[in-house]
Amino acid sequence: MANKQALRELQSRLAERLQAARTQRRGQSWLAVECSGRGFLFPLREAGEIFAVAPVLPVPYSHNWFLGVANLRGHLHGVVDLAGFLGVANPGAGLDQGVREQPRLVGFNQTLELNCVLAVDRLLGLRSEDELTAQPALAGATPRFVGARLRDAAGRLWQELNLSALATDDAFLKIVG
Repeated sequence: MANKQALRELQSRLAERLQAARTQRRGQSWLAVECSGRGFLFPLREAGEIFAVAPVLPVPYSHNWFLGVANLRGHLHGVVDLAGFLGVANPGAGLDQGVREQPRLVGFNQTLELNCVLAVDRLLGLRSEDELTAQPALAGATPRFVGARLRDAAGRLWQELNLSALATDDAFLKIVG
């Protein structure tokens, strides 16, 4: 009899927690990465799987920032040097351990239907909106995939990159120069 009572109490607590989760406002959270010493934030709902660096086969006649294709878990993915694409580093630096401290490949969420990964220098964990303060936008025109500028408590500046907008950006999709 005690087991039935405990089970009912557990079900009741779970139902209450589910209801509370549905009604609570969910905060924004990001995957923090670093490229060429700059901090970037990918919306967590848009980021996909994170891979260790794998061998990359170059693609002839492509831009320097398009490093090539890699076989990741049995699927071919295009590999983009994020710093090179954004113009914040020397494009074509490759995935050399000497240049990048802890290189990783960050995929796009499967819902974006883009077999592509972004090569970053290193992962810096997760960030939530509670940890960050909005900063004024940069003057001038910016691509539509460039999101908010945010600053953390340590004073580090972060630039949000909207992966869903990047996945449809003409310059990003045109790998041939």
